[in-house]
Amino acid sequence: MPDFEERELVERAKEDPDAFGALYDRYFPQIYRFAYSRVRDQSLAEDVTSEVFFKALRNIKRYTYSGHPFSSWLYQITLNAVADHYRGQHGEVELEEGASLPSGAPSVDDEVVRRDRSRRVWSAIDQLPRHQRAAMVLKFGEDKKIEEIAQIMGKSAGAVKLLLHRAVERLRRELPPEFEAGLT
Repeated sequence: MPDFEERELVERAKEDPDAFGALYDRYFPQIYRFAYSRVRDQSLAEDVTSEVFFKALRNIKRYTYSGHPFSSWLYQITLNAVADHYRGQHGEVELEEGASLPSGAPSVDDEVVRRDRSRRVWSAIDQLPRHQRAAMVLKFGEDKKIEEIAQIMGKSAGAVKLLLHRAVERLRRELPPEFEAGLT
C-alpha cells in the first residue's frame, strides 16, 4: 500500500470502523505471524493478536504518522503485549513449534532434516536475551529492514545492528558448524 494511501486509511479509521476493518484485514496475518513467532502457541498468538488490534482500535485517535509504516506501531504494541504476557508468567515457557509439511516437498527425509534444523535454530533464538531475540525475529522471521526494526524497538539503527551481530555470534557459538550457512 503506497505511503499516502495508508496514511489516508489510518486517518479515516479514526472515525470509520470500516476503514479500521481494512487495516485489520491488511495487517492481521503479519501481526499474527510475529506474535506466534514470539509465543510459539497458536491460541496464545491469537489472543495476543486480538489484544493488539483491540488496543490499536482503542488508541487509534492518538496515533500520528511519524514517517514509518502503520505496521511499525502495531509491531510495537505486539512487543509490549508479549512482554506483558511473559511478565505475568514470571518467566518464559519454551513451547514446541508446530508446523505442517508443505505440499510438493522434495522428499520426506530432506524436509525432516530442514525442519529439524529450523526448529533447532529457532529454539536457540528463543534462548537469546529478549532484545536480541526480538531483533532476530523481526529481521529473519518478518524480513524487516534495520531501520524498521529500530523504529519498532525504539532503538537506533546502530543499536539494532549490534543486537543482531551479538545474537548471530552467540548462535554461532551454540549451534553446530553445519548451521553456519543459515546465520549469515
